Amino acid sequence: MSVKTRRFGRLGWQVSEMGAGMWGMVAWSGADDAEVGRSLQRAVELGCTFFDTAFAYGDGRSERLLGALVRANPGRRLYTATKIPPKNRRWPARIEHTLDDTYPPEYVEEYVRLSLENLGLPRVDLIQFHTWQDAWLDDPRLHRTVAKLRASGLVGGVGISVNRWEPWNGVEAVKQGIADAVQVIYNIFDQSPEDQLFPVCDAADVAVVARVPFDEGALTDVLTRDSRWPKGDWRNLYFGAENLGPTIDRVEKLRPLVPAGQTMASMALRFILSDPVVSTIIPGMSRVSHVESNLAASAAGPLSKSLHTALRAHRWDRLPTSWSG
Repeated sequence: MSVKTRRFGRLGWQVSEMGAGMWGMVAWSGADDAEVGRSLQRAVELGCTFFDTAFAYGDGRSERLLGALVRANPGRRLYTATKIPPKNRRWPARIEHTLDDTYPPEYVEEYVRLSLENLGLPRVDLIQFHTWQDAWLDDPRLHRTVAKLRASGLVGGVGISVNRWEPWNGVEAVKQGIADAVQVIYNIFDQSPEDQLFPVCDAADVAVVARVPFDEGALTDVLTRDSRWPKGDWRNLYFGAENLGPTIDRVEKLRPLVPAGQTMASMALRFILSDPVVSTIIPGMSRVSHVESNLAASAAGPLSKSLHTALRAHRWDRLPTSWSG
């Protein structure tokens, strides 16, 4: 298995094009630290070098797992990315949220220190704002905060994570030089980042981190119309009555396109890899089997032009709603 690398925008890093997203490792039901640890180590062994976490993932638990992984592999260059939670703990950010509600300067500095303590590392490669509104760019304190972060030596770069189904709400951050990287939902259904966001990222040499490649699991083709999760699992909200049925209908239309001998999950990942603007993808990898199948998609390479074209017809444009998060 040969996991390919891609350049991470103007930061110049060569990172694995298949990274690891660590939200589900602690946030979804059934997560087990021992299994997660084995999965992370297996990912490293197979060539994964980019790991994305956040303070909010288990109140630092996920960051501690990542720090332990880095220390266990001193001879490997692993790239660490984490996120500062909004002060008001509201996901996603709304237009009425001000910088004082979300990321006042002193708060940002405090949480960078807290994340570094959790990681047990002197520096994190990428620090990201876990929520985003381009409207915050009107507050000059934000620009000063980002400049101070870059000069501190505590971070390698600064990124933003944009709201679900609002990829346009991040374009100005790229244009104004705030973001070295943008994390955005991009998959077979959610192709709208290609419209505005990807072109400006390409022009500014800003890295793109593609998250939610499986539409919260739908594109792994394991959902049924009776799918339910334990109490407290976020998927119960996302795949409620309003969304589960329409999602299953669309997944069923994709099945005939899955190449022989492959899975829908592999096809979904390879669809994303077909866009050279994407620097890395961060699927969840809480099990060793997930690690091996996801990284195998990188080894397989992008899809054929004909299949990629056929999948583009399955674009699903949606607007944020009460359950989308």
